[in-house]
Amino acid sequence: MERLWLVRWQLLLFPLLLLLLSNCEGRESELNYVTCGSLVKLLNTRHNVRLHSHDVKYGSGSGQQSVTGVESADDANSYWQIRGKPARPCQRGSAIKCGQPIRITHMKTSRNLHTHHFSSPLSNNQEVSAFGENGEGDDLDVWTVQCDGIYWDRDEPVRFKHVGTDVFLGITGEQYGHPIRGQREVHGMSTPNQHNLWRTMEGVFIQPSQEPLRHDEL
Repeated sequence: MERLWLVRWQLLLFPLLLLLLSNCEGRESELNYVTCGSLVKLLNTRHNVRLHSHDVKYGSGSGQQSVTGVESADDANSYWQIRGKPARPCQRGSAIKCGQPIRITHMKTSRNLHTHHFSSPLSNNQEVSAFGENGEGDDLDVWTVQCDGIYWDRDEPVRFKHVGTDVFLGITGEQYGHPIRGQREVHGMSTPNQHNLWRTMEGVFIQPSQEPLRHDEL
């Protein structure tokens, strides 16, 4: 009788154990993806510089806030927040899908990563700027994440393709002089190649219904 009782309890508990294990695996997999609301630094894998902006305007082209690449890993002006497109926000903490349209908003100035049909000052590719006020700009602030698989994996290189003009966010190594000496030009490129691959580095990754997962000096 006692043995039969034990077998019955094992049969009852086994499905519950499987459910708990699947939930743990699901939570673990969520940590592998970039999620809506996350605050990240983006590294260009070819040139080893992070996407950066600051309240310095271009002296030509659009005259909007400049976007550059910097070697320093600890510059606070290199944090960007991943957000949904205008009038269609993504759910906080949800994993960003490959091909999903997003906005990339500069933390310090609340301007969005933006491009348009102006020539970039050094390479004559397409100018990339930071545009808008308080996180709101226009429809030229929208990019899609180009990656393999279903979701944007934090450890895998991805490309950002501009929805309005079909260029890829890239760097080819041109360096500025004064007042941003040594910083690299960021621009839009017409074709995918090794110069427009990016990977997430330091950041605060938002989990669904959880506290942010801290990943660096913050």
